[in-house]
Amino acid sequence: MRRRNVIMLLGGSMVAWPSTLWAQPTERIRVIGALMSQGNDSRSQANLAQLRDALQQLGWVDGRNVRFEVRWAGGEMQNVRAFALELAKLSPDIILAVGTSAIAALKKTTQSIPLVFAIVNDPVAQGFVSSVAHPGGNITGFSYMDYSVLEKALQLLQQMSPRIDRVGFMFNPDTYPYYEVYLQKLGGSGQQLGFDLMALRVRSEAEIAKAFKDLTSATGTGLIVPPEPFTSAHRRQIVDLAAQHGLPATYGLRDFVVDGGLMCYAPDISDIFDRSATYIDRILKGALPGELPVQSPTKTIFVINLKTAKTLGIGIPANLLALADEVIEEPH
Repeated sequence: MRRRNVIMLLGGSMVAWPSTLWAQPTERIRVIGALMSQGNDSRSQANLAQLRDALQQLGWVDGRNVRFEVRWAGGEMQNVRAFALELAKLSPDIILAVGTSAIAALKKTTQSIPLVFAIVNDPVAQGFVSSVAHPGGNITGFSYMDYSVLEKALQLLQQMSPRIDRVGFMFNPDTYPYYEVYLQKLGGSGQQLGFDLMALRVRSEAEIAKAFKDLTSATGTGLIVPPEPFTSAHRRQIVDLAAQHGLPATYGLRDFVVDGGLMCYAPDISDIFDRSATYIDRILKGALPGELPVQSPTKTIFVINLKTAKTLGIGIPANLLALADEVIEEPH
């Protein structure tokens, strides 16, 4: 075969090849890890779904250009540590750490994978970032509950039930040791409001039950349950025991009130998940986490369960009803 014919034959073959062989490479699928320190219940799933929706609005579509690796720790520290190692080994493009125990474990596990935390108190004081304005390293995110919010919650509880002279402060010191600091500060605030603050450190369902017995051994008692993974995972037991003991209580998560708790004054978690999506988007597009300032909550919510108040024999003052962002009349 002559050289000219060979060239023509090859040229014709190239024209006949499918156009797909000349297409640009498909977009790389990014991997987003998520370490959820709480339990895998319907409302936690709803928060995660909200994050996915917010990311989709920003162009990150699950299955097209992004894939999620989600781990639920159920409020147990051994799970948090194990899942932190597991996610780090997957080398995702970024990891969302929901809860203090999650970011604490991940900080020890990786210094290279970008980390965005959500629902974490005092990240500078706890040593997760260098400063709010300039976090540095591979970590940034969104803080949650500070001391002033808990103080306000106690004030609202006293207005709801003025006869309280002792309030239990319930938390798990393993999943959230930093509440020891808040406990000391709130003790002084409690004295100014006219009641004593009693530490209720719980690590199991049995200890939760015992804490209620200890707290309610005298009359005029109330309860505050700040947000943390262990108590969140056991919120049904806590809400039920508060009802059994006729105990007015305020919580750091709206979920408790939806499940029958009396009231909640806390930052709006849905807003935090929406804003977390913006940082994930920026980091996936090349921003450095250490250069993105840590952001504080911008919205708080005050929720009252009217049915629970009636069951407890509490007449809600008109000014508190007017302040409420949401009044729940029937359990969801």
